[in-house]
Amino acid sequence: MTWLLLAEAGVPEGGLFDLDATLPLMAVQVVVLTYLLNVLFFRPVGKVVEDREGYISTSRADAKEKLAQIQRLEADLAEQLKGARQAAQAAVVEAEQEVDGLYRAAITQAELEANSTKEAARREMDDERNQARSQLQSRVDQLSDQIINRLLTA
Repeated sequence: MTWLLLAEAGVPEGGLFDLDATLPLMAVQVVVLTYLLNVLFFRPVGKVVEDREGYISTSRADAKEKLAQIQRLEADLAEQLKGARQAAQAAVVEAEQEVDGLYRAAITQAELEANSTKEAARREMDDERNQARSQLQSRVDQLSDQIINRLLTA
């Protein structure tokens, strides 16, 4: 009953703080509102943020792993390219040497053929010269016999 009397009693006017039943009611409302906000909004948002952070960290780790794999592959490809360049350079050098050898062999063969042709021509000219000398010698012998016969007959 005293509560009823106090409730009906007039509210004193003028103080800086009035301590009545509204203060505990407001405190309860703040606690309930905080709990509801936490349950309805902050936990789901926090869960989404944590899931997103987990996804980002997983993606970042995967990206680092893939980057390392790409760098290894790049190094392997660079090594293969270096080997291929060396092999191509060796093939070019070998081809140049082979062409040089074929060129020298062709030159040697051409010189041998030229020398044999020259030797055959020289022998042929010697034979023709010897034939011409023998013909001239027989003709000279005939003419000298004719001259001797005419001089003796005259």
